[in-house]
Amino acid sequence: MSAALPRILLTGFDPFAGEPVNPSWEAVRTLHGSRIGGHLVVARQLPTDFAASLRMLKAAVRELGPAILLGVGQAGGRHQLSIERVAINLQDARIPDNAGAQPVDEPVIADAPAAYFSTLPIKAMLAALQAQGVPAEISNSAGTYVCNHVAYAMLHLAAKRRGVRAGFIHIPFLPEQAARRHGAASMAQAEVVRGLKIALRAAVGTTVDRKLGAGTLD
Repeated sequence: MSAALPRILLTGFDPFAGEPVNPSWEAVRTLHGSRIGGHLVVARQLPTDFAASLRMLKAAVRELGPAILLGVGQAGGRHQLSIERVAINLQDARIPDNAGAQPVDEPVIADAPAAYFSTLPIKAMLAALQAQGVPAEISNSAGTYVCNHVAYAMLHLAAKRRGVRAGFIHIPFLPEQAARRHGAASMAQAEVVRGLKIALRAAVGTTVDRKLGAGTLD
């Protein structure tokens, strides 16, 4: 990998909740070593583990010094790529993580802000995805499980480094996962990968976000 290029740290997760695969890592790892907008993509798998994911994320940021951090996670109930607007300083786990931990009403990082907004150009990313026919939306909740935990940690780490931007995208099940659940939505891996490329290209190439309506009524 070229040391001269600025880095994009792109993360996915290992499988959890009995799933044999996690679509986030399956998509993310295909982009490892690629070049997008003059940046080098470095993919890392994080464990679906509150404590270990934070340790590994911090280590990767120290090692790589990325200009952009983008986390990707599985959200089985979603029908499209969900670009997260905000991450909150809360862990409230409905199920245990892969290490058996199940924090309830605990902060991600003690004495840190209650929430962070994404510092990526989420509206420009949305517009780019929709223009290329990739189903996408702005989401106003990343949940309270390990995905939100990592999203918050990324934004907290980025806030301490000048010029570093961060954000998070949730993706649907793969078709083979959805086939085991009647009526569940899915998205093919190739389409997710295409969407991540489009989103990252927009993130790298946009300094001032677009002003587009993408809110919800509920």
